[in-house]
Amino acid sequence: MTGTATPLLEVENVRVTFGGIVALDGVSFSVQRGSIAGLIGPNGAGKTTLFNCISRIYQVDTGAIRVDGQPILDTPTHGISSAGLSRTFQNLALFGKLSVLDNVMIGAHARTTGNFVNDALRLFGVRQREAAIRDEAMALLEELRLDGIAGELVAALPFGTQKRVELARALASRPTLLMLDEPAGGLNHDEVEEFKDVVRRIRDERRISILLVEHHMNLVMSVSDQVVVLNFGRKIAEGTPSQVQRDPHVIEAYLGSGNAAGGH
Repeated sequence: MTGTATPLLEVENVRVTFGGIVALDGVSFSVQRGSIAGLIGPNGAGKTTLFNCISRIYQVDTGAIRVDGQPILDTPTHGISSAGLSRTFQNLALFGKLSVLDNVMIGAHARTTGNFVNDALRLFGVRQREAAIRDEAMALLEELRLDGIAGELVAALPFGTQKRVELARALASRPTLLMLDEPAGGLNHDEVEEFKDVVRRIRDERRISILLVEHHMNLVMSVSDQVVVLNFGRKIAEGTPSQVQRDPHVIEAYLGSGNAAGGH
């Protein structure tokens, strides 16, 4: 990490309340370019709420969120792709009755600027753009070893495979920050091990920064450069995986005893 470069993501004193309940209470942290950051905490800690604030699903009461130095709190949900953000969801948000390829192409369309009138007037240009999007989507499917099922309907696929399809769709919008919401949920041991390699490869080869919310501690501690820990809406620790695992506040939050928070 460099001391002077602007972080890719900055979360500053974010506070969110729902009715009288405080969901996030002055949370601040940053994610550097080219890093993998894990966001962890016990159930109800505020992880998903914070994810939904960054991706503009929830509004914040006070605080600031910046991507590449630019404030994004006025950005609508449908505009986060233009801000360089893309995300997956804990509960899959795929189009089950469409093919694997069509789902990934939809992700690519999120970054295009075409509209109905222009498309109707410039059909040749539209066909060229569509062909380029299809080629790029197929390359993504090949990278994630999904090219062999490009034509299959998503709804007919195993859950772990659907997770990879959603990842491919998120990557198709060419994000600078990829947000992964419980990516290991429902995956078996071998699939989790494979996913670790996929996450590292995305960061290293595509130069994409990654923020992941995950309950699977082994995954988080294996791939993250930094880990941010929330509990009851507050940040209780931040540091490298080894620092966080030894932090007494983290141990207490997870186990209420003297065991390290390194299990599943």
